[in-house]
Amino acid sequence: MALRGVSLEVPEGAIVTILGGNGAGKSTTLRTISGLVHPVKGQIEFLGKRIEKLSPEKIVQIGISQVPEGRQIFPELTVMENLRLGAYIRRDWRAVRRDIDRVFGYFPVLKERHGQAAGTLSGGEQQMVAIGRALMARPRILLLDEPSLGLAPLIVQQIFGIVKALNENEGITILLVEQNAGSALRIARYGYVLEIGRVVLEDTGDNLRKDEAVRRAYLGY
Repeated sequence: MALRGVSLEVPEGAIVTILGGNGAGKSTTLRTISGLVHPVKGQIEFLGKRIEKLSPEKIVQIGISQVPEGRQIFPELTVMENLRLGAYIRRDWRAVRRDIDRVFGYFPVLKERHGQAAGTLSGGEQQMVAIGRALMARPRILLLDEPSLGLAPLIVQQIFGIVKALNENEGITILLVEQNAGSALRIARYGYVLEIGRVVLEDTGDNLRKDEAVRRAYLGY
């Protein structure tokens, strides 16, 4: 059993982060919310309605999009084709075209490389494709699984800046799973710390940054 009574809340319009080491259950939590894993017991509510029995496709349709760990883009497809696949549930094609321009506004390098095979991009650019693809579904809440994984510090800073801008400018709610606790807590309103499938600590982002146990375990000082 990967999760043992995990209970958390993500207020609308907030950035909430889940911290923890490898095997803590962070990714499983996101996969369960997305419908990729169905809980044996317990419930998941979104906008007041239970969703734990819905299919992943239906969960995307009601406004929840996930950027998976490791990006999982389609490497042989172009950047543009990857973005269009993110809008597969939509039929408002004019709005889809506007949203492609919106994604290019956040990630100008993707506009330059729109016809390039996504698998030939750098790791940071592939992460931008993954986030852009998720945005194309017009989510109410964006689930981000380790967006800084394997990226250079400067690119990590850029990615987190864009995540913060999406929250502040567009009101997109963010649930962020991250091992880079320092970057996550700088933008998160609230945070949860998981260990072996349980929530062992929760507090505001500022308080967690100041917590001695969190500093030693995750912040390195």
